[in-house]
Amino acid sequence: MSQILAPAHVQAIAPYQAGKPIEELAREYGLDPASIIKLASNENPLGCSEHVRAALAQAVEHLQGRYPDPNGFDLKIDIAAHHQVPAQWVTLGNGSNDLLELASLALLDEGTSAVYAQHAFVVYRLSTQARGARHCQVPAKAYGHDLPAMLAAIAEDTRLVFIANPNNPTGTHVPAADVQTFLAQVYQRYGNQVTVLLDEAYDDYLDPEERADSAKWVQQYPNLIVTRTFSKAYGLAGLRVGYALAQPGLTDLLNRVRQPFNVGVLAQQAARVALADTDFLAATHHLNRQGRKQLQDGFTQLGLEFVPSHTNFVLVQVGDAAGIHGQLLRRGIIVRPVAADGLPQHLRVSIGLPAENARFLDALADILKS
Repeated sequence: MSQILAPAHVQAIAPYQAGKPIEELAREYGLDPASIIKLASNENPLGCSEHVRAALAQAVEHLQGRYPDPNGFDLKIDIAAHHQVPAQWVTLGNGSNDLLELASLALLDEGTSAVYAQHAFVVYRLSTQARGARHCQVPAKAYGHDLPAMLAAIAEDTRLVFIANPNNPTGTHVPAADVQTFLAQVYQRYGNQVTVLLDEAYDDYLDPEERADSAKWVQQYPNLIVTRTFSKAYGLAGLRVGYALAQPGLTDLLNRVRQPFNVGVLAQQAARVALADTDFLAATHHLNRQGRKQLQDGFTQLGLEFVPSHTNFVLVQVGDAAGIHGQLLRRGIIVRPVAADGLPQHLRVSIGLPAENARFLDALADILKS
């Protein structure tokens, strides 16, 4: 039988590997799903807020066989007010991952290139490859973005630069002043020829003094897209809703390639309620800060090197990461190996509830002794 014809760059894609689901691990090892802890996908261990749960329960009662608002008018109004930008500058996505794909679809094709950092979010590489564009991966600096080197890597065919801040999977953070300098330099040299996509999926886990008002940067630079998600700190990972902020020129392009009805009725309603629940967001930040200290202190006691984190996960060097990962799975603990990100000796561990963090640390200590 002859091979199905498809572009070579598509055939060469290694599909995205998500964190192992709890149900899958339970089937594989005959474990009770209730006994498994998942620290692999950077989810909020609190779930979503009680206000969101109540709103969802009410919304379900009134669901009808009609499509959602394709433009998400009400949610856009709320997001625009939150960031103090026009509603026309907001694009909704099926999670922020969808918006990364939309940006690559709108701006890249064969004969163009994208610049991104080593050890950055794998979707930058995958979305670039899916368009047949040229990759320009810039070596990391202390596991994070080397912005001067990324600026130098921009070529005549470059159309898109990806920056994750904070970065996944390393947890590093570039100070706001450095990002602003980079944006100014790119726009001064290349104008609208090169778009910068600033991925702020983990921004809500930064301490207040580390955060930047990136919406003001969007007002200043017409070549900038800022993406955010409700999947992480807001606890809506299962509903898939994110958004992008950009001036009309870029927003128009994103909406030209966006699928209609890409954000469902429940997701839109949940996101509106979540955005207004500042108490839940504060509780999430507090819990995460404590959990991050718990994990990092535990790694220090075990004599393990880790990358100081600004997010809701910690990247830790364990040596035989594949072997340790396998032993953790047998104990009902799911973490994330990151060999595909060029880090074969590391594991990425999401911050869970205090008891979950403790169980993981105890299991890791026991494995390292054996």
